[in-house]
Amino acid sequence: MTTLPMPTRAERGGVALAVLRRIGLLPLGLLRACGAVLGWIAYAASPGYRRKIRSNLRRAGLDSFAMRWRVAGEAGRTIGELPYVWTRPLEQIAARVSCDGAGLDVLAQAERAGCGVLFVTPHLGAFDVAARWYATRAPITVLFKPPRKAWLRPLVAYVRDRDAMRAVPPTLGGLRAMLRALRAREAVGLLPDQVPSAGDGRWVPFFGEPAYTMTLPERLVQQTGARVIVAVCERVARPPGWRLRLEAMHERPSAEALNERMQHCILRSPEQYLWGYNRYRSPAGAPPRPRAVHSSSGNPRAR
Repeated sequence: MTTLPMPTRAERGGVALAVLRRIGLLPLGLLRACGAVLGWIAYAASPGYRRKIRSNLRRAGLDSFAMRWRVAGEAGRTIGELPYVWTRPLEQIAARVSCDGAGLDVLAQAERAGCGVLFVTPHLGAFDVAARWYATRAPITVLFKPPRKAWLRPLVAYVRDRDAMRAVPPTLGGLRAMLRALRAREAVGLLPDQVPSAGDGRWVPFFGEPAYTMTLPERLVQQTGARVIVAVCERVARPPGWRLRLEAMHERPSAEALNERMQHCILRSPEQYLWGYNRYRSPAGAPPRPRAVHSSSGNPRAR
């Protein structure tokens, strides 16, 4: 009996990319609809996932039966639209993004300042789209965590490194790349509500509870003088696309200030936030979680 050879990592990555491209040819609205159905199925089938969503919504004072299902559907739409976002030309993605005049003025002012621009955005809506939109305008370096499975890394490298968009990992080399970009008056994008590694953050309030929060944005600004812009890319249904909000952050981007800003953004479109993300986990080697955090920045409805 002949045994077929196991596919190599490169072959598996190539097959995954080919499948992703085929799926990405489907209409955006259809992909979102399919994603929403899968999101509801995942929510119904996974008790752990349901508990995590409900727990995080409760922290923010937003928990209700209707909100849980809306969150599950939007999380599915986030996944469902990724093949379209990852494989279509950047210009085609940017054509579906609307940004009002106030947001464009914020960006123009930051660019005219003659220093780098640091974009910060929460895990809300289509956070991948914001960087792609900007990459049609000027170079941008984005921070991302490589997948654990080695065969997925070439695939992720392909979808993250596109034209004027470059992705770097959260390593010393990645930090140096971001510093070089900002000092060259380019843009950098990162998600400040992503749990950092031990030593790269501190415990500060997020919806009234301690969350280990990155200090990287503050360090980048201290070393480069970069202007900070809060960017949120929300999904819109008709026509299928995204609405990009850009707001200047004039205050120092400390961990506390960033969490306050992220809370404000999330409460405007709470159903599009990834409440299933384990925001409150403690990374290995991090200082002990504080027993209590007192903050005036939480959602008043949570009190």
